[in-house]
Amino acid sequence: MVSSYIAVDLETTGLDPKQDKIIEIGAVKVIEGQITENYETFVNPYRKLEPKVGMLTGITNRQLEASRGIAEVIGGFLDFAGDLPILGHHVIFDYSFLKRAAINEGHEFERQGIDTLKLARRFMPPDEKKNLTAACVYYGIVQTLSHRALADAMAAQKLYQELADRYEKESPEAFGPQALIYKVKKEQPASKRQKEHLQDLLKYHKIVLSVQTEYLSRNEISRITDKIIAQYGRI
Repeated sequence: MVSSYIAVDLETTGLDPKQDKIIEIGAVKVIEGQITENYETFVNPYRKLEPKVGMLTGITNRQLEASRGIAEVIGGFLDFAGDLPILGHHVIFDYSFLKRAAINEGHEFERQGIDTLKLARRFMPPDEKKNLTAACVYYGIVQTLSHRALADAMAAQKLYQELADRYEKESPEAFGPQALIYKVKKEQPASKRQKEHLQDLLKYHKIVLSVQTEYLSRNEISRITDKIIAQYGRI
């Protein structure tokens, strides 16, 4: 069992790290088995949330609009995390968003990880649901909230402790960290020409975007432009 790690959870605008954005980071620092520090922040995605995301998390556009963007936030999270392995429920999901944000701001972020979802799949009965809420209910772990970053990070670390208490002696190899593999290149900012072209399209077709175009990368603005042309046509 790993005794020192960062339990982390994210809330995001969607499931694809190439297109979606972090809206909340919650993390718990565990040193020698004891929680020593918490980290929690909203992150402005510079776009409007889809209603289903707001309903699921309870996070509002107003809360996010008053917050800093990921470029201003990621350095503080990396300082908090240090060189510790990260733990989460389906931890590669959180890692992929965090690594993309780190690389875009010129930081390295190579980590080992501990996945409580993999542990739940290994040790829970096959017919039981394995999501974080269901696993916590199965093992009698009380969650104060769900689908909020810090509460879910806290729940994941409690789940890890509970699983280790029950199963580590029989399967010690399951509780060690493993290398997290997610390859990503730094995104390039959109060019002035791309922004002007998109603005012309929006004006011509009378379209209002929910995304603030000045924060789009080259690939993001290209995808949006292609989608508009495919749906509405060129100027």
